[in-house]
Amino acid sequence: MFRISQYLREITNPTPITPYRGPKGPVVIWNLIRRCNLTCLHCYSISTDKEFAGELSREEVSTVMKDLKAYGVPVLILSGGEPLLRPDILDIANEARDMGFYVGLSTNGTLIDAPLAKKIAAVGFNYVGISLDGIGKTHDLFRRKEGAFDLSLAAVRHLQALDVKVGLRYTMTQDNAHDLPNLITLCEQENVDKFYFSHLNYAGRGKKNRDTDAHFRTTRDAMDLLFDTALRWNAEPGHKEIVTGNNDADGVYLLHWAQKRFPESVPHLRAKLEQWGGNSSGVNISNIDNRGDVHPDTMWWHHKLGNVRQRPFSQIWSDTTDPLMAGLKASPRTVGGRCGECAYFAVCNGNTRVRAHQTTGDAWSEDPGCYLTDAEIGLKTEVTA
Repeated sequence: MFRISQYLREITNPTPITPYRGPKGPVVIWNLIRRCNLTCLHCYSISTDKEFAGELSREEVSTVMKDLKAYGVPVLILSGGEPLLRPDILDIANEARDMGFYVGLSTNGTLIDAPLAKKIAAVGFNYVGISLDGIGKTHDLFRRKEGAFDLSLAAVRHLQALDVKVGLRYTMTQDNAHDLPNLITLCEQENVDKFYFSHLNYAGRGKKNRDTDAHFRTTRDAMDLLFDTALRWNAEPGHKEIVTGNNDADGVYLLHWAQKRFPESVPHLRAKLEQWGGNSSGVNISNIDNRGDVHPDTMWWHHKLGNVRQRPFSQIWSDTTDPLMAGLKASPRTVGGRCGECAYFAVCNGNTRVRAHQTTGDAWSEDPGCYLTDAEIGLKTEVTA
């Protein structure tokens, strides 16, 4: 996750560069259930409205949580499918809160009416993220359910009325990019605490010209809008946040954006971004799916590191005999192509390895989702995969 608002504050209110102290354990995104009441166009878990066999029981979940706590995991993001379809989800969340975890809920929001909102508020979730793909019919089309937008927006309002910290989660594609400005306006109108912008893991873009490619141009325009918005929000009362995910090149693009507007702040900003270190899949970000399989992150469901029924998560996550985990945990990572030659590798850390793997079969080739030009990353000529 790239915290745009946080790093823009380093421009207006710089803080000292201190030794980096990473978390003891990774953030765990936990898909506790695969069933969902929607069939969204860009679902990474390929969920549908049916029961899936072999999911972790309540007792197994509790056992895993105890291991996670002992291992130093600070954050649990309870996800799905639609996690609110799991009958014991609030019991699990209560136990997690009692154990001292920061607990988030990732939901489509369509099931949250006023009574359920009260139950969610009673748990004391640290954060509830509700997914919106656009305004009105745009969202309904992506979610394949008429009226889904109205239901999700109502959920935001029910939770806001109970002082629950709520964020909107948005994945941009060519078919909903036009609604990004409207979603930012919605955040302002509804006083939403956080806006999470997720890049879609586009495949096969690596050999295209990054100056004219439509996807890359759309991404750059979106990032410009997010940077400008976050800078404005930082200057206003309140504490709204903008963060992005699934493309660590955002940190490098921010440096180029700052060079045009705040050139005197670029050396400090770069030092802070290098301390952040870019992509942390397999290191500070992890995933457990509904059957207990452990993955480097939620986009690596095709690669299983182990199962918590056979081995504790703590043992699985520490094991680098798996070549992928060994490579992800290496510092620096060994990456080829444009990524390997990039002058900003210390900022981005090679970006999203799963995109490289899905397009070439090699997790260590260049990331085809990088939307910066060769000149912007310090290369003299275009390097193709």
